Amino acid sequence: MNEKGFRGVVGHGDAVAALQNSIRSGRVPHAYLFAGEEGAGKHFLATTFAAALLCKEGGTEPCMRCASCRRVLAGTWPDLLEVVHEKPDLISVKEVREQVVATVGKRPFDSKYKVYIIDDAEKMNPQAQNALLKTIEEPPDYAILLLLANSPEALLPTIHSRCVRVDVRGVPNAKLVEHLVQDLNVPPKDAEVAAAFAQGNIGRAREIAGGGAFAEHAARVLGLARKARELPIAKLASETEAFLKEEIAFGEILDILLLWYRDVLLYKSTGDMEKVVFRRTPEEMAALRTEAALLSYEDLGRIFEAIEHAAAAERANVSASFALELLFTEIAG
Repeated sequence: MNEKGFRGVVGHGDAVAALQNSIRSGRVPHAYLFAGEEGAGKHFLATTFAAALLCKEGGTEPCMRCASCRRVLAGTWPDLLEVVHEKPDLISVKEVREQVVATVGKRPFDSKYKVYIIDDAEKMNPQAQNALLKTIEEPPDYAILLLLANSPEALLPTIHSRCVRVDVRGVPNAKLVEHLVQDLNVPPKDAEVAAAFAQGNIGRAREIAGGGAFAEHAARVLGLARKARELPIAKLASETEAFLKEEIAFGEILDILLLWYRDVLLYKSTGDMEKVVFRRTPEEMAALRTEAALLSYEDLGRIFEAIEHAAAAERANVSASFALELLFTEIAG
């Protein structure tokens, strides 16, 4: 959460409106399930909602001035409790009992509500979920539980059915670009690239816009794609193996290639450089023109099909290095 409250939420207008309506009505359900992929903004949205519930002003927007809002922002307000867990992939029954079940009976310190946030809720094992179930079924009138899950289907039906679901979906590209440019001072062309790769995920867009590893990965992958036809098969295989050793994610490689060849196709068919993503530098634009002239529509169709096959191979647990070698061999023609 930041000092803008709900006004700082990028996208998710329907979710924000639903949450504010529940505050306005005075009938706030005791359990919510915020569902969406990692980086979609679930934690920001849930924390902002909690701040609004706990705000001394009593409105649908946290004022960010009162003692409650300031301490929520600082992470020190005793009426907002976030469940922590020792093991990264597990929330144990002991942790749920100690941090939720054993404390929920104590009334709020200085608020109308006592709010719990359980991030990565799908990491609760069945015993932990069952321990939480009674609190969800028979909560004190002041208790609000906010469960956040990347994979809500992993929760028991008994938990899922007793929560009001808030779907935190992808943010439209135009809004992502606007946010990166206006709020983070990212150059417009870099913001367009970040938004295109992020596919609606605001956390990923911010990470990409920050440069660093992603920019290096994109340069490496596209560099190999452009010189693949000049390399012997053995050298091509060793280069693709090096990607994985450098911990470039398989899915990231496919995303980079897919967007690059989409740009090549778009430029080849329209001749309009303003419509492509990879136009941040004169070198990128020159490479696009070269690839568009060199590759036929049949070549591009074959490459897109090869990318699809590589994605299917990963889902089928085929060796990533083998799948990449086949993909770049196909790109080489």
